[in-house]
Amino acid sequence: MDETSDTIAPITGVVVAGGQSRRMGQDKRRLRLWGATGPTLLEHTVVILARICSEVVVVLNDPAEWPDLPARAVGDIFPDGGALGGIYSGLVASYTEHALVVASDLPLLNLKLLRWMSAQPRDYDVLAPRLGGKARNKLGVESMHAIYSRPCLDPMRRQLEAGNPQVIGFFPEVRVRLVEPEMIAQLDPAGHAFLNVNTPEELEQVQKLLAHEASGVGSN
Repeated sequence: MDETSDTIAPITGVVVAGGQSRRMGQDKRRLRLWGATGPTLLEHTVVILARICSEVVVVLNDPAEWPDLPARAVGDIFPDGGALGGIYSGLVASYTEHALVVASDLPLLNLKLLRWMSAQPRDYDVLAPRLGGKARNKLGVESMHAIYSRPCLDPMRRQLEAGNPQVIGFFPEVRVRLVEPEMIAQLDPAGHAFLNVNTPEELEQVQKLLAHEASGVGSN
């Protein structure tokens, strides 16, 4: 937290951690990718966000199972709301106007990219990286590596109450700013910031990358 500039308004870090890991076959939040005595993946993610955020909130459907987590754990207000429900719950719990939201399965988060996003003028309601065909929605954005403001809450809630969990569904109702691929490439030249570990194959890929990096992407 000491690395946050005094000239930048405080921002909350939100980790959407869920609790289901169907494709992985084990609780990926508890993976220890940095050795048996190292942090779990969830703990690592919290530590990364704590370096640039004034507080860190973790949205879990099993908060009682994480009593020693160095963050404020909250339950999901919309347990069946998917990623959107997690974002909404984290933003509701945030003490600040904006929240930097990441998924809990991104072991190679890049601090340079996260700092840059957090330092941008807050003249938006959503700030999200656009990856084109690499992303998992029609806008090509990484909605689980983005910044959301409190004005998003009402359109999010209406959408969730209507049974639509698609994160980008409410975007037309708010001010959206996209971080274009060219800027992302400058800040994350290795292209690893958005790699996740949803499957055993993805886990193996990340383990190989970590094994070949002296300090790990996002560790400085």
